[in-house]
Amino acid sequence: MKLIRYGNPGNEKPGVILPDGRKIDVSAFTEDFHRNFFESGGLEKLKYWVNTNSETAPEVDDTVRLGPPVADTGKIICVGLNYADHAKEGGMAIPTEPILFFKATSAIVGPNDNLVIPKNSKKTDWEVELAVVIGKKASYVNEEEAPGYVAGYCVHNDYSEREFQLERGGQWVKGKSCDTFAPIGPFLATTDEIDDVDNLRLWLKVNGDLKQNGSTSDLIFRVPYLISYISQFMTLVPGDIISTGTPAGVGLGFNPPQYLNAGDEVELGIDGLGVSRQKVMAYDG
Repeated sequence: MKLIRYGNPGNEKPGVILPDGRKIDVSAFTEDFHRNFFESGGLEKLKYWVNTNSETAPEVDDTVRLGPPVADTGKIICVGLNYADHAKEGGMAIPTEPILFFKATSAIVGPNDNLVIPKNSKKTDWEVELAVVIGKKASYVNEEEAPGYVAGYCVHNDYSEREFQLERGGQWVKGKSCDTFAPIGPFLATTDEIDDVDNLRLWLKVNGDLKQNGSTSDLIFRVPYLISYISQFMTLVPGDIISTGTPAGVGLGFNPPQYLNAGDEVELGIDGLGVSRQKVMAYDG
C-alpha cells in the first residue's frame, strides 16, 4: 500500500493511493497513521479494509496538499556519510561504524511544502535520502530479524545548513533541524511495494539541473544493519524514522560550493517512492 496524509498542516487526514492512482480517504478506519496504528497491526487491518471498501470510500482530490505520511514521529535518526562518494566529496574518511545524529521532528513538513531558508543562513544545502519508517518496537534486534520491523519507506530531503552544521562547533544537529528542513513523502510505501530496497535509484535536481544521481546499492551500511545497530543503543518505536544517508552531489561538494537561494526549486525522487518538490523561500520573521 501507499499511505498518504492530506489536508492543511496540523489537520491532516489519512488516505491511501490505490493501484489505479486514485486517492481515497481512510479516516473511517483510522484517525491517523500514528504510533498506535502501527503497534496495533494497523497495516494488515487497513489492507483488508481497503480491499473491501475502496469503491465506496471518499476520493481525495489531486489538488489537496499532502502532509508527511506519518503522524507524531517520535524521533528522526540520521546516518551520516553512508555513501563513500559523499564522504569523499566532503573530504571526510569513510566511517567504520554508522555515524548517527538526530534531526528535530519540528523540522518535518509535507513533501511539497516550501523550504524556508533559516535566518542568518548563507549555506542551505540539499540531500536526497531513503527514509525507513519503523513499524514495531525494536530493541536489541539482530540483523536477520531487522526487516520485520519496517513499516515502509519514504523520500526524505535532509536539508542542511552547512555553516550551522560544520562551522559553529558542537554536534551536527544545529545545521539539520531548522524549520522545514525535513520534507517527507509524498507517501509511505509498505515493504511489499518495494522489490529490492538495496537497488533503488535516488536523484535530486535544482532548477531542473541534475545534482544527485545515486543508488541505494552503494550504501555502506544497509537498512537491516542500521536497524540492528541503532537498536543496540536506543529503542526504536513505531513511527520513528531512520534516514539512511545521501549520495554525492550535495552543494557542499561542488567547487566552488553551491547553495540554495530564494526562488530556487528543488525536485527529488526515489524509485517506487514518488517525487517531491520544494520551492525555496527567504526567511520572513
